[in-house]
Amino acid sequence: MTDVENLPETLTKIVATIGPASASEEMLERLIRAGARVFRINFSHGAPEEHAEWVRRIRAVGAKIGEPPAILGDLPGPKIRLNPVPGGSVELHTGGLVSVGRAPAPNGAAEDSVPWLSTTFPGLVDEVMPGNRLLIADGAVRTLVVDKTETSIRCTVTHGGVVSTGKGVNLPDTEVSLAPLTARDRRHVAWALAHEVDFLAMSFVRRAQDLRELRRLIEDEAERAGHPGLRVSIVAKIELPSAVRGIDEILDVTDAIMIARGDLGVEMDLAQVPVIQKDLISRAQHHGTPCIVATQMLESMIDAPAPTRAEASDVAGAILDRVDAVMLSGETAVGRFPDLAVTHMRRIAECTEAHLAETITVPSPPGRLQASGYHTAALAHGVLTVARDIRATWLVVWSQAGGGARYLSQNGFPIPILAVTSDVRAARQMQLLRGVTPLPMPAPVDIAAFIDHIDRYLRERGRAEVGDDIIVMAGEPLGEVGVTNRMEIRVIGSGE
Repeated sequence: MTDVENLPETLTKIVATIGPASASEEMLERLIRAGARVFRINFSHGAPEEHAEWVRRIRAVGAKIGEPPAILGDLPGPKIRLNPVPGGSVELHTGGLVSVGRAPAPNGAAEDSVPWLSTTFPGLVDEVMPGNRLLIADGAVRTLVVDKTETSIRCTVTHGGVVSTGKGVNLPDTEVSLAPLTARDRRHVAWALAHEVDFLAMSFVRRAQDLRELRRLIEDEAERAGHPGLRVSIVAKIELPSAVRGIDEILDVTDAIMIARGDLGVEMDLAQVPVIQKDLISRAQHHGTPCIVATQMLESMIDAPAPTRAEASDVAGAILDRVDAVMLSGETAVGRFPDLAVTHMRRIAECTEAHLAETITVPSPPGRLQASGYHTAALAHGVLTVARDIRATWLVVWSQAGGGARYLSQNGFPIPILAVTSDVRAARQMQLLRGVTPLPMPAPVDIAAFIDHIDRYLRERGRAEVGDDIIVMAGEPLGEVGVTNRMEIRVIGSGE
């Protein structure tokens, strides 16, 4: 195995969506070397056999170059879509009418020749009320419900356009009663556990209870598969108004959140999205919960070899807020320049983080950790104070299950964290944590041997120089969970 010696490292993690443009082993290696640390598989597209091959390639390339990337499976969720439209598409004219029924009309139109559509959710007719908005194709076509019967609703088209089979339907004013997990989602959960996917993202989360249901399903599937206790981390996608309103309860039960600005910008006033994003990041940090910002970050790079100035500013803004990760979607899944997209995002992160490092402060630890009384959390915050005073170049922690790494990461200090564990799965799940470089290795015999190994590791890979100060957190015996109880300052290359 060839170790990754000079990979670019940023504190902010990059999530890259895998797709036809990025699925080859050659491209996957280029993406990892450019800075991608988490690969997202969108279960809305592709077949399980294709996804399985992607997982195999990601794991193979990671093993080849000595970097264990994480895999995030994105569940489709209860997305409402248009049923087949006669002829494939129909144009809805501004000021005209359209009917949406429980079932397709035989001739594609109501008796009065008004265009007739139907959706994958027949109960829509019961739950949408006059005065509610009904949006189609990510809000490109907008309508207002004006009347309803037992079998259909009648809408006025406020902004027209062409709609076609399979286009998404959004109901920003309606609390729908769809189950949070579809039968398709349940099959994907079982598949994800069988293929050791590290994270599962839940789409269209409305309340904390939705996440509890997913957690129970994961536990049940793990038990059924003969792997009780197998943990898959959950990422709650925040894309509905109800999720924004219930964010504090959601943060109490999720492992991470994703600010999914695509549907969020359709479901809510677009002008509010930047403010909502900043508030969600702040609340996630208060809870000590990792946060991903996603959707259209470098959208122009689907076709162009460089991002726009506005896109660069958007990415930098999220990094200035100390978000854990930024995500690429179509840019790496179907774009013409997937590796350049990751490279540009990494360069923006490097420049922005260099600015943050010039104004080093010791931030207060997340409010929930302050109130927790966790010994490791308190030790992590103390370590950061010492690190500032001695200008440490690395924080090193033996973090068997990832807890110590999370506590260090959540304090938001601009010093890289080397998190060592003998659990490869824990190492992959630490790839989402801001500032954390996971290193899987067998547990040394004692802390002295561990520190000597880290000293050599950092020097041999050019990540530290003789005379640099590092801080080591660990506890004995190494390899056990919850024993971190000591801090040590080490001068690289000095043997002391």
